[in-house]
Amino acid sequence: MRHLSSLLLLLSAPAWAADSNATVPVPANLHGDRIPALPVSLADELIPYGEARAAALLDWHPTRRELLIATRFGNTPQVHLVTAPGGARTQLTFYPDRTLAADFDPASGSTFIFSKDVGGGEFYQLYRFNLQTRQTALLTDGKSRNTGLRWAPDGKTVAFASTARNGRDTDVYVGDPSHTKAGDTSWAHMVVQGEGGGWAPMSFSADGKTLLTGDYHSVNDTVLFLVNTADGKRVQLTSGKHAYGGAILTPDGHGIYVTTDVDSDYNRLAYMDVATKKLTFLKPDIKWDVEDLDLTRDGKRLAYVINEDGFSSLHVMNTETHQDETLPALPKGVISRVKWHSNGHDLAFSLTFAHSPADVYSVDMQGGKLERWTCSETGGLNAETFADPQLIHWKSFDQLQISGFLYRPPAKFTGPRPVIVDIHGGPEGQSRPVYEGRMNYFINELGVAVIFPNVRGSSGYGKTYLNADNGVKREDSVKDIGALLDWIKTQPDLDSSRLMITGGSYGGYMTLASAFHYNDRLRCTVDVVGISSFLTFFQRTSPYRRDLRRVEYGDERDPAIHQFFTKISPINHVSEISKPMFIVAGRNDPRVPVEEGQQMAAALTERNIPAWLLVADDEGHGYAKKSNQDFQFAATVLFVKQFLLSQPQ
Repeated sequence: MRHLSSLLLLLSAPAWAADSNATVPVPANLHGDRIPALPVSLADELIPYGEARAAALLDWHPTRRELLIATRFGNTPQVHLVTAPGGARTQLTFYPDRTLAADFDPASGSTFIFSKDVGGGEFYQLYRFNLQTRQTALLTDGKSRNTGLRWAPDGKTVAFASTARNGRDTDVYVGDPSHTKAGDTSWAHMVVQGEGGGWAPMSFSADGKTLLTGDYHSVNDTVLFLVNTADGKRVQLTSGKHAYGGAILTPDGHGIYVTTDVDSDYNRLAYMDVATKKLTFLKPDIKWDVEDLDLTRDGKRLAYVINEDGFSSLHVMNTETHQDETLPALPKGVISRVKWHSNGHDLAFSLTFAHSPADVYSVDMQGGKLERWTCSETGGLNAETFADPQLIHWKSFDQLQISGFLYRPPAKFTGPRPVIVDIHGGPEGQSRPVYEGRMNYFINELGVAVIFPNVRGSSGYGKTYLNADNGVKREDSVKDIGALLDWIKTQPDLDSSRLMITGGSYGGYMTLASAFHYNDRLRCTVDVVGISSFLTFFQRTSPYRRDLRRVEYGDERDPAIHQFFTKISPINHVSEISKPMFIVAGRNDPRVPVEEGQQMAAALTERNIPAWLLVADDEGHGYAKKSNQDFQFAATVLFVKQFLLSQPQ
């Protein structure tokens, strides 16, 4: 096949459109094994579903009412400036790889610092961008992993976490980035020499002399410290074995607003007195997780978000009275990255729901006015016609109630509909009612029902549920999928003879496990960057991640756990799989190395089981570049049509 650099270039060429038998050449950066040629007519049909954009809030300008956002106009999301609600999105960074977090210096706003990796490798580097000169300077060494940037309020000092010392452990650094030369890292000094990969800065004191820092061991075990930014001396605030998130120091330095699961199954909103370390729970009656916080610069208002069965609920609390202020009504969806302007009354956030990609909004608390800063395109499709999520529940093997979201096809499709079950990663992730983008093609155009389950181990339902799949309980979550297949069989509008399971990352492992546990009940599976062997996974995953993953999965160095991993790893059950599988992997994946997918595809192929394999040279843990996403999507649609939508055999 011919090789071109971009699928979009293919689709725009009129010569292809004139030939009804034309196929899509595989781009040079993609390697497809046993994937049939993709018809250009199919790729052309899919274009609208791949052209949706989204906008993510990054930061407010400190002195002007302007926002940094991340959105995509080319192949990857980049940093843009928006100077007014509904205003133009002015692109500031132009890289082949995605840019992630970007934060203005909180004093003048003349610069911002952003992070970027290469080829999906997740070894993020920090860069300073000067808004006047439009010049960019590399602040880190170009090879370590650098995350968690925090500015001190005076705009002269930043803190960040880095693996620069040994490539494995995460340390915390503090320094003044204003006069550095590209690649010079001497401007920052270490204040915490960490052990493991979980150390991160959280919040500076008003004078910049103290840094609130967290040592993350697992999703429900974080230890908080106050660190002196001059000499690194630290005071331990918590004892561990509890979750602490979103921690923010108050302007007077006397307290910390934080979410924690202390004395509760859920992460509750609390105030910690720094002197006594005593916690006061501010909204004790909330029976869901509080998942995001931000405090105004003057400390008078606290914004927080509650995760209510997957849906977000935004609140603003007066910190003197502890009473919530009135907010305008918002569409029912998912909110992320709440951020106060320095003026203390403008609150910005990102919001997505079934009929809208993520966009950036703000609320002016002085008048209660809701404003939409971005209006992302949906590829020319009328998103109002897209299916609404239905919250469903079913009982698992042990009577534990499991929930998920079901998207039913439009009424024009008659008879029982085939089903795709899409399992989230993590495993501490959560499927939520967001804009589903390309997945809407399966629902709207092919009449496929889609279910997003939140099996045990998912976040959002309390720590008991969160821990219910840990260690040797790993396959209990796979049994939750079996119970879902039983539930599907009871639904007259769903076709239990045409089932496909898919998932990414840990959801990829769940897909592979389901492929052999429920082989006789499935038509096919699609595994995206999934673990095929826990033993080879631990051998190859990045060193900074190993101890963090051992807390969740178990320590493979323990003989009993080693034996358990041997028993449950899908690669050891290939003989029990007879249904087709499509495997997607990234060459630079630091989490689930590419070999996990390659060895599974090779083992299936050896047994003459249809096993498609797609590997991207310039991607990591999932595909971030639009051209690669487009090819993966087209190949997945072809796979679904060939193996799921055909009539039962």
